[in-house]
Amino acid sequence: MLRTRWQPFTELWSTVDRLHREMNQLFDSFAPANQQWPAFAVAYPAFNIWEDDEAVYAEAELPGMEMNDLEIYVTGGNQLTVRGERKAPQWEQSTWHRRERGFGTFSRTIPLPVAVDADRVEATLTNGVLRLRLPRCEAAKPRKIAVRCE
Repeated sequence: MLRTRWQPFTELWSTVDRLHREMNQLFDSFAPANQQWPAFAVAYPAFNIWEDDEAVYAEAELPGMEMNDLEIYVTGGNQLTVRGERKAPQWEQSTWHRRERGFGTFSRTIPLPVAVDADRVEATLTNGVLRLRLPRCEAAKPRKIAVRCE
């Protein structure tokens, strides 16, 4: 008598695996032909922005970027634009199997909460993190108002 182990989920796992492969093919079909940026990517680069009484601060993660690959603009007093290009590595005689990191040009414009002095903006890029200090315009700084009693 031949005994076999009962495996009630074999067919289910086979179906799940097939569905997984088909979903991967479906999402790959939405990617641009040159595979530069994933079709469903969030805004790049992601920013953290906060302020105090003197300035607005911004941080963005830009791994692998150099400062000379970036252009930073402040327009209209309160529009921050970061533009650049992340170059794809070139490997001779190789085949991509997964390409989830985006490459190519990018541009992101962020409205700032107050007007800033574009002439005094400071930018540093350390370990792939861009840090900006955007001093407020004098008109945008909070002023204490003296109250007179009569």
